[in-house]
Amino acid sequence: MTSRITKAVIPAAGLGTRFLPATKAQPKEMLPLVDKPAIQYVVEEAVAAGIEDILIITGRSKRSLEDHFDRSLELEYFLKESGKLDQLEEVRAIAEMADIHFIRQGEALGLGHAVNLARKHVGNQAFAVMLGDDVMHATSTVLSGMMDAHQKLGRSVVALMEVPHEEIKSYGCADAVLTEGNIVTINQIVEKPEPEDAPSNLAVMGRYVLTPEVFDALDKTAPGKGGEIQLTDALAMLIGTEGLSGYTFSGGRFDIGKKIDYLKATVELALERPDLGPDFRKFLEQTLAGG
Repeated sequence: MTSRITKAVIPAAGLGTRFLPATKAQPKEMLPLVDKPAIQYVVEEAVAAGIEDILIITGRSKRSLEDHFDRSLELEYFLKESGKLDQLEEVRAIAEMADIHFIRQGEALGLGHAVNLARKHVGNQAFAVMLGDDVMHATSTVLSGMMDAHQKLGRSVVALMEVPHEEIKSYGCADAVLTEGNIVTINQIVEKPEPEDAPSNLAVMGRYVLTPEVFDALDKTAPGKGGEIQLTDALAMLIGTEGLSGYTFSGGRFDIGKKIDYLKATVELALERPDLGPDFRKFLEQTLAGG
């Protein structure tokens, strides 16, 4: 049995070009879903799974990420003096959720390069990687299920979900066979194949539980698709050494890097809110009815 995972890495250095001009002056990870930035949902997911130490990989113009997870004494003083104690407790809790650290990715050299920057912070232990623009519903058990699978198998585990065959070129793609329950054994993994070349329609999603051996694999990984160091290529190396498993799931994920998924997430999360849901649902029904 391997030791419990306590560290997560959240790569958040991308430019967010699909959301321009909104992301010209703010990170895409700070785009709000109702009244919380997307990356806060990711951090909350990590904490709910028992992770205590989080490293966020940032880039230029990403200072607002650090500010969000830091204390804001002026704001706290204002809320206290205004008697807004519930809001005061809420903003203080953001800075106290976990030990949150930051490091910059100086060049946009790919997800694999970003993950490799975490080597010194992670050390010789397994860790989670959570993409900052992939948001899971609060009821999702994908990350905790992946962590349980790693503890049982002692190898790296990636999240997998079936997608329409024509969409597989946007993802890493795995050829796998069922092991037990949600767990599959991965025989092949490739980055963004053309649909006609894809070994399956199982797409790699933005959650990984990785052994420290991935760092040596990343050191040996040459630039691949787009001239970037692809994490998928390093994971392919692990298949031949320690093996690689997948954790399959079918729902509860929003790719907020896509405008339509961002809108879906906003609507779904707002409808679930007791303070917003009833009025918002009525508005949507009236809008759809043409009134």
